[in-house]
Amino acid sequence: MEEKVTLTIGEQKNIALIAHDGKKPVLIQWCEDNKAILKNHNLCGTGTTARMISDKTGLTVKGSNSGPLGGDQQIGAKIVEGRIDLIIFFSDPLTAQPHDPDVKALIRIAQVYDIPIAVNKASADFIIKSDFMNKSYNHDVINFQKNIEQRANTL
Repeated sequence: MEEKVTLTIGEQKNIALIAHDGKKPVLIQWCEDNKAILKNHNLCGTGTTARMISDKTGLTVKGSNSGPLGGDQQIGAKIVEGRIDLIIFFSDPLTAQPHDPDVKALIRIAQVYDIPIAVNKASADFIIKSDFMNKSYNHDVINFQKNIEQRANTL
């Protein structure tokens, strides 16, 4: 049985905001509609999306590289480092993305670390209206160090 460790998502969330090109206007409007909540949290995002949200809504969004230039991987690394608590990612399922493997890797690492991820407006609405947006949340994830040690001892 895998050993677990309890992590805490604090009251103030570290939220990553990401959108494919065709969904950027929808995410910007969603951010504007939820500005009163989002302004109380730390926001980051991939390059163009972060800049557009900041310009259009006045929210402070720290940008990384654009998705195709490694921004999705940068967000994934922040998850591993415990610096992202929640992802709002308005993806475009009907348009091929040149960086699709990066997107899949980001979603996978969010699942591994039990990070909530919204992939459309409906799921984002459910998350942002959740009682957990205003309080701490404890969740159990695999204790990766113990898991590695146990596997090494069985070799």
